[in-house]
Amino acid sequence: MINNRMTFENLCLRNEPLANHSSYQIGGEANFFAMPETAEELITLLQGCRTHGLDYFFCGMGSNLLFPDNPRKDTLYISLKRLVYWDITPDKWFISSGTPMSMLSIAGLMYNIPGYEFTYLLPGGLGAGIYMNAKYNHRQISDIIKTVYYVDLEDPSLSVQSIDVSQCKYGYKQSIFQMNPWLILGADMLAVPEQLDPQQANRLLSRWKDKEGMSSLSSFYSYMAEEAKALQSRGIHLPAPMTQIEEYRNGKRHFEYPSCGSVFKNNYDYGVPVGALVDRLELKGKAYGGAMISPFHGNMIINTDHATAEHIKYLMNVIMEGVDKAFGFVPEPEVVVVE
Repeated sequence: MINNRMTFENLCLRNEPLANHSSYQIGGEANFFAMPETAEELITLLQGCRTHGLDYFFCGMGSNLLFPDNPRKDTLYISLKRLVYWDITPDKWFISSGTPMSMLSIAGLMYNIPGYEFTYLLPGGLGAGIYMNAKYNHRQISDIIKTVYYVDLEDPSLSVQSIDVSQCKYGYKQSIFQMNPWLILGADMLAVPEQLDPQQANRLLSRWKDKEGMSSLSSFYSYMAEEAKALQSRGIHLPAPMTQIEEYRNGKRHFEYPSCGSVFKNNYDYGVPVGALVDRLELKGKAYGGAMISPFHGNMIINTDHATAEHIKYLMNVIMEGVDKAFGFVPEPEVVVVE
């Protein structure tokens, strides 16, 4: 008997607003959209694209990209934010790519594993973190993973492959995955919980999967803050790095307006953060349409009033041209601008 849930047609949504799947809350209606929950559903979608002659575009929680106002009609937009599960054995801890990075900090406290605190309130899935080597201060995702599992999209068999973290060519927001058509499925973590209540672990993920609208920054923050408070009520106190992260992000109003966080990568050769350069140019607070360069953080462009992708891109160009003219280099975008 054929499982209808596993057919290409039943996995696809039609005329789905991409704005619902982006932390920017920007994006027109996708002709085809899907949120696979298993690797098998994902492979079915990829095979269906070949059969129907569709292109595809992958995203996670949509926290580091800008969707177009008019999406391409022949493209299937695939979000992996429902691909949320983990498998823990005595010698291995696999976490899927759709699992929120911030969940690692919560799990680290639950399982008494240090070193995950930096992931707290990082608004994206583990797959995106692996792809871009997400970091906070001096800690980065490549510090805590061991083996990455992926599918080579140019391999006709679409078989699952693996690569050791030492071979991933990690650098500042760089990885081998940016150089190849590889789709990240998840990773084995470097540390493995010594003691674990399986029901407690599964309840943690189930609570997340039961929520809707988690691409919204405000909803994401509220959820993670509630999980942190629940730990505190059980006598598990948040370490200083996590409370400092929360204070910093709230101080910069990171969750007050829709945004993608930092728009540009910092130029370490120049030695001054892009946000500080924007401040020197007195561009903070500059608005265009429904978008604004954040008055609180120069490297953020926020959606204040139904901004479009074109509004965001206009202000990106203002920053790039201003920095180039005043400081002699063009900042490299960190946000992925989807055409």
